[in-house]
Amino acid sequence: MTEEMKTERRATIARKTAETDIKLDLILDGTGENHIDSGVPFLDHMLTLFSVHGFFDVKLDADGDTEVDDHHTVEDIGICLGQAFATALGNKAGIKRYGSCYLPMDETLVRVVVDVSNRPYLHYEAPVVDQKLGTFDTCLAKEFARAFCQHAGVTLHVDLLHGENSHHIIEAVFKALGRAMNEATEPLASGRVMSSKGCL
Repeated sequence: MTEEMKTERRATIARKTAETDIKLDLILDGTGENHIDSGVPFLDHMLTLFSVHGFFDVKLDADGDTEVDDHHTVEDIGICLGQAFATALGNKAGIKRYGSCYLPMDETLVRVVVDVSNRPYLHYEAPVVDQKLGTFDTCLAKEFARAFCQHAGVTLHVDLLHGENSHHIIEAVFKALGRAMNEATEPLASGRVMSSKGCL
């Protein structure tokens, strides 16, 4: 990959609403370097894993109305990360398009499959028993995934094959999402659009 292509595969997204103020920088062809301050500690941990295992450089600073709860912040960060991928990929020419990952974590095994298709869709079957992990509402993992795929233009299938520990399950999902997105966005030598229609 040329240096010019690397420069093109990056994005900065700023989103300011009455509920959140977010700035996110993404470099697709990175090394997993990150600075993540979402105001939601559990999400910081998950996004760090996404960055490291996807080899994406991510810088995130967010200020949200977490005194209400974490919902607005988590959802809006999903929006911003999705927009960053969409912006960095442009017309999506020259990428593999599909990516998948089976990821084990102790007793847990998850499967994440993505199609960077410009057709957002979420299938999410990774239930957890606990409603809270620390102060984090575990239902927000799915809300994050929904916001991400809607704004990235990604078809995303997440399935828990087996597992019991809620932390392990959500952590495996974020790690696997990073791996699958890394595979799907990997450049093709041909540079062509992976569609018989000629565009995505």
